[in-house]
Amino acid sequence: MSLYRNAVWFLKGWQEYTKGGYQVASKNFAQTDLDVDCSGRIYMITGANSGIGKCVAQEIAQRGGTVHMLCRNPQSAETAKNEISEATNNQNVYVHILDMSQPRSVFKFAKEFEAQNEKLDVLVNNAGCMVNSREVDVDGLERNFATNTLGPHILTKLLIPALKKSDKPRILMVSSGGMLVQKLNAEDLQFEKMAPFDGTMAYSQNKRQQVIMMECLAREHPDIFLAAMHPGWADTPAVRSAMPDFYQRMKDRLRTAEQGADTAVWLAISDTALKNPSGLFFQDRSPVPTHLPLAWTKTTKDQDEQFITRLNELLDKFKD
Repeated sequence: MSLYRNAVWFLKGWQEYTKGGYQVASKNFAQTDLDVDCSGRIYMITGANSGIGKCVAQEIAQRGGTVHMLCRNPQSAETAKNEISEATNNQNVYVHILDMSQPRSVFKFAKEFEAQNEKLDVLVNNAGCMVNSREVDVDGLERNFATNTLGPHILTKLLIPALKKSDKPRILMVSSGGMLVQKLNAEDLQFEKMAPFDGTMAYSQNKRQQVIMMECLAREHPDIFLAAMHPGWADTPAVRSAMPDFYQRMKDRLRTAEQGADTAVWLAISDTALKNPSGLFFQDRSPVPTHLPLAWTKTTKDQDEQFITRLNELLDKFKD
């Protein structure tokens, strides 16, 4: 079954996820969708110092939005902030140093941000990692899971009160089409049973988890617009470092980071995006299925809710 899933997914990606796929899809974009004044609105973007996140931050800053960049590396974060402010002539760009793999730090930041800011209009969960060896911290958290799933879950849950003070609150998840090859496995969140450990498959499992998180939160909070999205195969620093073999094979076909970020920007600012139901998975400004045909990757709502319950149990563990 995994061979079938991977083969079907790669063929799909070859047609749709490359820069050629973007060029075909973008012919149907309404460019006026992005003619938006973001002044007076507050946006938070994780992993905003490079790649997709930086492109999203710059597009929003260009339109006058207040941007809060959540980054792990202080030096690259400050450099990116200065570049964005200079390019957009927008000084309302702020850096917060935060490692999404450290749940106590995420919890502390979210509580402080809510206390110090009157609202948050849009949260873009973009930060992620693909670690190709199984690394566990002192709390027993596997690094991919902590960064890609638990960190965004804690940040999102704790910022919902601030988001609900907005007139058009949105929560976005930059996920990946790689999740199509994975079925949710809530019984092995830390990949203890994965032998041998495969960083690419762990990442894909995390991306499946992210999509299910958005679906469940959409049902729980109907007054917030939630969406996950796939940026396609884009040329970003993360792809170059985490997937060097893939990058070398595909570099001539990869999308630019700007092309990869387009749908995230569209979901974050356009009124057209809000005409869609909440909780969907988007690719090139359109909702797309979350499962490949005949791939046996679907789970029940009860199974999905059990997964969310496990995340909430971990959230409670790291409150203090």
